[in-house]
Amino acid sequence: MAVDEGARLRAVLFDAGNTLLFLDYDRMADAVGSALGLPLTGARLAAGGRAAARSMEQPRATDRARAAAYLEALFLAAGVPDARLDEVRDTLARLHAERHLWSGIAADTHDALARLRAAGLRLGVVSNSDGRVEEALQVSGLRDYFDVVVDSTLAGVEKPDPAIFRAALDVLGVGAAEALYVGDLYDVDVIGAHAAGIPAVLLVGPDTSAPPGCTAVGSLGALADDLLKERLVP
Repeated sequence: MAVDEGARLRAVLFDAGNTLLFLDYDRMADAVGSALGLPLTGARLAAGGRAAARSMEQPRATDRARAAAYLEALFLAAGVPDARLDEVRDTLARLHAERHLWSGIAADTHDALARLRAAGLRLGVVSNSDGRVEEALQVSGLRDYFDVVVDSTLAGVEKPDPAIFRAALDVLGVGAAEALYVGDLYDVDVIGAHAAGIPAVLLVGPDTSAPPGCTAVGSLGALADDLLKERLVP
C-alpha cells in the first residue's frame, strides 16, 4: 500500500464520485428514456462507464466540465443521438435538483469505512463537486463516517490543486505523510494528492489497470483489508 515507509497512518481521505458514491443508472435511464422516447436501461448506461471515465481524464477548465463530459459520454455510448443531448441535460438537471444523481454505494462500503474507523483512523472526503457532496453523503447514509468533508465549490479550489487536500489535512490535524488518498482518476486524484505530499491509491474497476508506478485497489473492502493486514493503522 502506498504509505510512506516508516510513517504511521492516521487518516484516509476519499474522493466521492465513482469512489464512495456512484450514479443511479436505473433512475437516469428511466427518466431520460421516458423523456426522449428511447429504450434505455440502467445496465446499458453503466456499460459505457469505462469509456466515459476516459473523457474525465482529458484536460478541461473546470471539474464541472469534466462531469458534464462524463454524463454526455454515457448517454452517447448508450445510443442517444448527439442532437438530443440538450434534452438529456435538461432531464438530468431536474433529477439532480430532486435528489442527487450520485446516490448509489458499493456493497462493501459501509463495512470498509466502519472497520477503518474502528481501527482508529480519521476519515475525510475531498471532492470536486457542486456544493452538494455533503448532502449526497447524507442521503446515502455515509456522512457519519467522516470527520471532514471538503467540497470544491464551497472551498473555492478544486483538485488537482494541492490546496484542497491541505484544507482537509488542516482540519484533521495530520501531516501529509500520515494520510492516504483514495480516488478513481489518476490525473485529478493521484497527481493532486501527490502534489500535496499525500500518498495515493487509485480505485480501479475489473479489467482496468493503473498507470505504471501507481498503487491500485479494486474495492474499498480490499483497501481496508490491505491497510489492516499490513498493520499500517494504530
